[in-house]
Amino acid sequence: MSLILAVGAQNIFVLRQGLLRRHVAAICLFAALSDAILIWTGVIGFGIISTIAPSFTQIMTWIGALFLATYGGLRFWAAYKGVYDVEMTQGGTTLRKALVTLAAFTLLNPHVYLDTLGLIGAVSAQYGSMADKYAFATGASFGSLVFFFGLGYGARVLAPVMTSPKAWRFLDIGVGLTMWTIAVVLIET
Repeated sequence: MSLILAVGAQNIFVLRQGLLRRHVAAICLFAALSDAILIWTGVIGFGIISTIAPSFTQIMTWIGALFLATYGGLRFWAAYKGVYDVEMTQGGTTLRKALVTLAAFTLLNPHVYLDTLGLIGAVSAQYGSMADKYAFATGASFGSLVFFFGLGYGARVLAPVMTSPKAWRFLDIGVGLTMWTIAVVLIET
């Protein structure tokens, strides 16, 4: 759970969709299923990817940093423009566009691979039997499911605060700063 709870682009996007009350079930399910696939891949195939493609991490780091920097810039632009009528009404992003954006946040983030394939894979190595490893992967996957649905639907608690353009502007500035910080950290590591 500690790896899943880390504030990142994927979690912020799920929170944002929850605040907007748009496509919440599909977004949460996609995020949880993506995590489950990566968790199981990490538990079953720990070390295989890094052995086959040692440059994979570096390539994903640069692609992910570029994507995060671009998205952060878009959030700063949105805060500057301050037009949030679409955000607060029923219009906005289609399900397809939301899922594509979430897929990018999930799959272009090298930390996702380090956390799920690397760290979770490494932690699972402490379990001797495959049954214990599978139980670990099941628990981690269930934790992800609970977290994402809690985040997506729990965002409704914040929804009354997010009724003003000023609140959305602060959120966008915070998201932009977070995305740029993560991009810089990615490049520096």
